[in-house]
Amino acid sequence: MAEQDMMEAEYEMKKAFKENYNQLLPILLPMDSVLAMPVKPKLQDAIKKASIVAEKHQNSKWIDNSYILLGKSRLYLGEWADGLEALRYVYANGRDESDKNDALILLMRAYIERKDYANALGVAEYLSQQPLDKTSVRDFYLTKAYLHQQNGEYLTSVAILEETFPFLKKSTETARIHFAAAQMYDRLGQYALANKHYKSVNRNKPNYDLGFYSSMNSLQNEVVLNPKRDLSDVGFDRMLKDRKNDDLKDRVYFTMGLLAEHKKEIPEAVSYLQKAAAASKGNLQQKAYTYLQLARIQYESLENFEVSKAYYDSALAILPQEAPEYRLVADRKRALDNFVTQYTIVSTEDSLQKLAKMNPAALDNRIDAIIEAKEKKRLEDEEKARKAQIAAQNASMQQGGGNPLVNGNERRWELYDPALVNQGKMDFKRAWGNRPLEDDWRRSSRPLRSLTSNTGTGDSTATAGTQQASSGMKKGTPEWQEVHDLLKKNIPLTDTLFAASQKKKEDALYNLGKIYRFDLKESNRAIATFERVLADFPKTQYKDEIYYLLFLSNEENTAQKESWKSKLLSEYPSSTYARLVTKSVDTGGTSGNAVKEYEAAYKLYADGNYTKALEDIEKNLPAYKGGSMEDKFALLRVFLVGKIRGKEAYAQAITEFMRLYPTSIYLPRLKEMQEFNSLSMGKR
Repeated sequence: MAEQDMMEAEYEMKKAFKENYNQLLPILLPMDSVLAMPVKPKLQDAIKKASIVAEKHQNSKWIDNSYILLGKSRLYLGEWADGLEALRYVYANGRDESDKNDALILLMRAYIERKDYANALGVAEYLSQQPLDKTSVRDFYLTKAYLHQQNGEYLTSVAILEETFPFLKKSTETARIHFAAAQMYDRLGQYALANKHYKSVNRNKPNYDLGFYSSMNSLQNEVVLNPKRDLSDVGFDRMLKDRKNDDLKDRVYFTMGLLAEHKKEIPEAVSYLQKAAAASKGNLQQKAYTYLQLARIQYESLENFEVSKAYYDSALAILPQEAPEYRLVADRKRALDNFVTQYTIVSTEDSLQKLAKMNPAALDNRIDAIIEAKEKKRLEDEEKARKAQIAAQNASMQQGGGNPLVNGNERRWELYDPALVNQGKMDFKRAWGNRPLEDDWRRSSRPLRSLTSNTGTGDSTATAGTQQASSGMKKGTPEWQEVHDLLKKNIPLTDTLFAASQKKKEDALYNLGKIYRFDLKESNRAIATFERVLADFPKTQYKDEIYYLLFLSNEENTAQKESWKSKLLSEYPSSTYARLVTKSVDTGGTSGNAVKEYEAAYKLYADGNYTKALEDIEKNLPAYKGGSMEDKFALLRVFLVGKIRGKEAYAQAITEFMRLYPTSIYLPRLKEMQEFNSLSMGKR
């Protein structure tokens, strides 16, 4: 009876488990306590019944089976300690060798779920030496393949599965395992072998979704194996026309987008992915993956950074937090937010400086051209909206047979009526002009936004929030001149303003380089950006740090790496960055030494022997670069500099720490110290 409860519970959990075909399907159903919550009463009933044998019938021949059921039920419920103890009891005290082996197979699976791969491999090694019956061999092979799959060892996993398939009968579960094997072959680049298993899926009673995804992935591999094939005649069109696939069209378009990108057809890839996003019907997870692909293409292939950022924002808003990619996407989104801010500053200041270098007459003509282009676009948008309003009114009249506002005796809600919506938009534009979606849009005088314009050579200008007549502003009118003056105000026409613009650009380029290097992990772009800072700003205040960052970024170019190291040592021999490159890191066995040396330096600091402590810190800090103690040493150095070298050196040390260790857990404390130091220097 307890076994029957377990079978029913496992059946319900399998039904409730939602497969994510964008990810690698796990060979075995994960032991998830959340998934087990709906069947908790059945599992508790199985525990209750199995406990009768365990507690009252120690001489029963079913004692081993009872403990296995107890262990399995508790594992499903998330009671890992009790579950593992029950299984270990069977191994230590079991009377039947077959039952002991079954308990060990389940124990190995429990270790896999806990990501304790070392213990799981130890159990697998023991079981490989034991005589197993046919059923136990099947379960052992599946569990061992699951172990290697979860550990990322796909070649070993599929090799074990190939030996397992002869033991499996035709069933939906066998079809699912074929699909998992095909996915692993895909990841190994063995597309022909993958297709062999995708075709085996349809011979093993798959459910509809499993059959659909196996057919689609098989078509995808055919294109990969034969790149000259046209996407229009592979078979995707038939899948799109099949009415049974109406809720799966987004996945078809998504796959077509991936293949178009693989064939370097970027515009087609974007088009297919946009169709995938539009076709999504309730499948938010698939829509999130579509947005991620669009974000990546916009960033990597098209370099439309703001569009990429918008897609990352959209993906993060609907991607489940438990998804494997969530943290990676969140980190990339944060990095891209900062990146777009700095990139916009560089682009804006570049454009403003180009405008500033024009002669006065040419500049005035350029600004007038920008205003004229914007007015033309505004009028075109209004005309489109007017035509859409008329079309909506006509359609509404035809459907309603009279007044579009009235349906029988009931008045329709305005937001359900497209004609009224368009009329409202027209009225708003007539009164307020084209307003961006933002706070405080009614204010008559606000700081101008970054100058942006896609006309001409791509110079950027700002939009001025002024009321504009539907017929458009005329050149020479007061309204035109007001907009002209507002645009011109942001252009750095004096030496002081130009210098301030240069400083903004220098800081933004420096920050861009660091974002490329540390957040986006793109060393080549980081190198190009840092070299641009040095070329455009030969006297930059960041020169010593940039030399050091170029030294770090040239990992694969030894000659360049040594060149930047030489520059740093020759021009800034006494800087912290010079000390960091002069002593290589010894990662073996230094953690204990680091702790001891830190404790010794801290004792000197606590005893008031600041000079000796600072000398030891600056001597030892480079040896622990990259280690867990590095920022702790650097923090103590900041305190010591403050004690010995005065407030200005102290402020510089804090700033240096914040540049070198942007992810340190001590950063909030350093920021507080910086604020306090600024206040005290101001009072002085």
